[in-house]
Amino acid sequence: MSEVLTELAAVLEQRKQESADSSYVASLYAKGLDTILKKIGEEATETVIAAKDGNKQQIIYETADLWFHSLVLLAQQGLHPDDVLNELQRRFGLSGLEEKAQRQK
Repeated sequence: MSEVLTELAAVLEQRKQESADSSYVASLYAKGLDTILKKIGEEATETVIAAKDGNKQQIIYETADLWFHSLVLLAQQGLHPDDVLNELQRRFGLSGLEEKAQRQK
C-alpha cells in the first residue's frame, strides 16, 4: 500500500509546478496553509459524522478525503508520507502510554 502513497506524493509534488486554474491541488497550494488546514478540519469533521452514522462506505470515503488532504499538507510543508510511516514504525511495539510519556520530555 505504501506504493500508492509514494505515487500520490509524486503527483502532489508535480502539482506544485502547475497553474491553480488547472489543478485542484495547485489551487490549494496557491491559497496557502490556512486553506489546506481548513480542508483537513472539514474532512476530519465529515469523517467523525460518518462514523457516528455508522455508514462504513461513507467512513472509507471521508477517511480517504482526510488522508488526501493530509498528504497535501505534508507536500506543502516539504514532507513525504515516508516521514509519517517512519514515525509509525518507530512507535510500533511501543505502548501508547509509553510513547505519550516520551513526547512530554
